[in-house]
Amino acid sequence: MDTRVAAGGDVGTADSSRFDAIVIGAGVAGLYQLHKLRELGLRVRVLEAGSAVGGTWYWNRYPGARFDSESHTYGYSFSQELLDEWDWSERFAAQPETERYLNYVADKFDLRRDIQFNSRVTAAHHREETRSWELTLEDGRRYATRFLVTAIGILSAPTMPNIPGVGTFKGICCHTQAWPRDGVDFAGKRVGIIGTGATAVQTIQEIAKTVGQLTVFQRTPNWCAPLHNGKISEAEMRDIRARYREIFALCSTSPGCYIHAPDPRKTLEVPPEEREAFWDKLYASPGFGIWMGNFSDMLTDRVANALASDFIARKIRQRVHDPVVAEKLIPKNHGFGTRRVPLETGYYEVYNQPNVELVDIKDTPIECITPTGVKTSGREYEFDIIIYATGFDAITGAFDRIDIRGTGGVRLKDVWRDGPQTYLGVLVEGFPNMLIAMGPHAGLGNYTRTAEYSVEWVTGLIRFATERGLTRMEATAECVAEWTDHVLALGQGQLMNEIESGMTGVNRNVEGRQRPRIMRYSGGHPAYREHCDAVAADRYRKLALA
Repeated sequence: MDTRVAAGGDVGTADSSRFDAIVIGAGVAGLYQLHKLRELGLRVRVLEAGSAVGGTWYWNRYPGARFDSESHTYGYSFSQELLDEWDWSERFAAQPETERYLNYVADKFDLRRDIQFNSRVTAAHHREETRSWELTLEDGRRYATRFLVTAIGILSAPTMPNIPGVGTFKGICCHTQAWPRDGVDFAGKRVGIIGTGATAVQTIQEIAKTVGQLTVFQRTPNWCAPLHNGKISEAEMRDIRARYREIFALCSTSPGCYIHAPDPRKTLEVPPEEREAFWDKLYASPGFGIWMGNFSDMLTDRVANALASDFIARKIRQRVHDPVVAEKLIPKNHGFGTRRVPLETGYYEVYNQPNVELVDIKDTPIECITPTGVKTSGREYEFDIIIYATGFDAITGAFDRIDIRGTGGVRLKDVWRDGPQTYLGVLVEGFPNMLIAMGPHAGLGNYTRTAEYSVEWVTGLIRFATERGLTRMEATAECVAEWTDHVLALGQGQLMNEIESGMTGVNRNVEGRQRPRIMRYSGGHPAYREHCDAVAADRYRKLALA
């Protein structure tokens, strides 16, 4: 059956393939977006590739997966009942608990009836004649909608390494993002893991407890800091519940929407002894304080960053017994905090175990994967299990994997070839009625805190349009240029934007991802909200509305 909307047709009819709004993704942002669009009385469908809700927390079930933002700051804030009912068991919740939480939310608000699982979107094409979007699924089914909202996440496009022989290994192999639902038994096994990013750090420290032999293949070490996780007692949970309003207000004031905000002092303004004591306190405290709560110039001043990096390097040397291994684990090509900082529990101590080997593949590159293991320039390794912790095509990768075409058939992938171009990180010129919940050039950070705001702003724009009978909303070339230039200007002087990382769009396993690009709004979330709120208060006058 041809499900395209006829010229002049109403997208919001009772046809089972036509909707007022379609949301791609049933993760943290997608679930809330469905809830908010329902409040507008719209006919909404969520298309989700997985078989259940959860997004990141559905797909990433590798050993050790957990929050690195405090659990009570990550949960939704929109429902007092939900806040009153849900108890977090740990300061930083593990994947199973987070997945249970999101399923609880889906059940509490009866969201599943409007979610279509096992529905991977492969194409989304704008139809100018009907001012609608046509979506095609992997199995060929097609749907039409007036408004298209992408809630596909910034870390949802996993990448495999470009190594000859991948696929020839006869043992068990898996990517951390596509972990077997039944788990993997590591007891006594010979295991190789490729990668030392955030997911690898969590995986390594967990599986090292049971493996027979673990070999870690590292290209680039990361600066890691202690998580300091712990259980939340009933009394502590009661206290948290009583302070939720205060906690969320605090998050709203910090640049990344965490409970940690930069210390206003500059590094060299503080005497060395006091500076060292301050860093020691942060290092011994839970969460991202050592990163987000450091001196205000730590991520912009090279001397300040070098001092902070030297502090963390000394901690690594103290924790790793073999000085040669310790030096391999200390980054030499980027300063502390200029890449995302993995939080760990005993990660460095893993390398003190006699059954763990660290292989620096800059010194001895991997030549190929073999049927029995991994061959480097130095030797061959035999394994029972190979883990690919090779990360994601971050931020824009999930968009590239859908054939998104706007006015005149222009591909979003082509528009963004040299870097994202958006208005407020939400709208793109030439892609009418497509809105991005949590995408490039938006205010990113503590995910649920920032996602709630993004979803609410998108909902406000759709409400404005529907109440006035508008059927076409689009960013103009002028406002896209203005916002993109603003984002690029803010990114200047930020040391993290000079570094090759997933957050600057670099992934050597993906064609065209070899140089850093400014992918995020660097002005902090409070300033980002000010910009977006001003646009809404001005009744979206800069947009092309019809």
